[in-house]
Amino acid sequence: MKRVGTPTQDVAQYIVDHLDEAAFQTAEELARRANTSSSTVVRFSQALGFEGFPELQAAAREEYRRVHTKTESKNGAGGAAVGSSTPLFSLDQNEFETALTADHLNVEETARKVSRSSVEALISGIVSAEKVLVAGTDQMAFFASYLRHLLMLLDLRVDVVASPSQEALSRLGRIDQGTLVIGLSAGRPHPLVVRAMKLARHRKARTAAITDATLSEVAKLGQIKLYYSSNSPAYVRSHTALLSLIQALAYGVYAQDSAQYDDRIKAFRLK
Repeated sequence: MKRVGTPTQDVAQYIVDHLDEAAFQTAEELARRANTSSSTVVRFSQALGFEGFPELQAAAREEYRRVHTKTESKNGAGGAAVGSSTPLFSLDQNEFETALTADHLNVEETARKVSRSSVEALISGIVSAEKVLVAGTDQMAFFASYLRHLLMLLDLRVDVVASPSQEALSRLGRIDQGTLVIGLSAGRPHPLVVRAMKLARHRKARTAAITDATLSEVAKLGQIKLYYSSNSPAYVRSHTALLSLIQALAYGVYAQDSAQYDDRIKAFRLK
């Protein structure tokens, strides 16, 4: 990394953090996730001595296979169950099976890399906040609304900012020190989500970022950071791990005082 400079240093750090993406994504997709340009990705490859990105990607694939083969060998040698390293489908997977396999790996990768201290900090922040504001636009709007739904079942005060409407902007205007702002993003974050996070920091509110990119501007503004894997062979990112993360967070909040929440949950189930 000493041979390369900014902004290629950002690309280097992103590849270190997301080796699987460097191994299997195109230069354009990798550039979008690293919040840079494809030409920067190519220049970074050449700075490392490769002819171009395809050669860097080939090396990344070899490293990825080496690491995973070593991990699987350890699991087998230790006498542990090797079911987790057994392929879900045969080698001649169709598109449907390939997509399911990617989702399975995303959840596993997210579970392995998630920080327990960050999870506990976010759960504690949700429980102690006077109000929670979840910001997520476009495809993230669904997940913002779903997180709001799960938390409101526990009788928590939660708002969502999912579009630049007058009502949503008024919610941003009500951010104060008692607010916890949670920003959701996939790849390059929407300016509205970034605005919400910046406003929260300015007003000394707590901030949390849930994102698939370590170099995301939302992650940089988040005091608490949770990352999920979104690799997919399809034409859109996979959000399976994000959904699992959100449901696990809500369950963690519930577990803080299950006796308090049980009556409300029972009432909801009877509806």
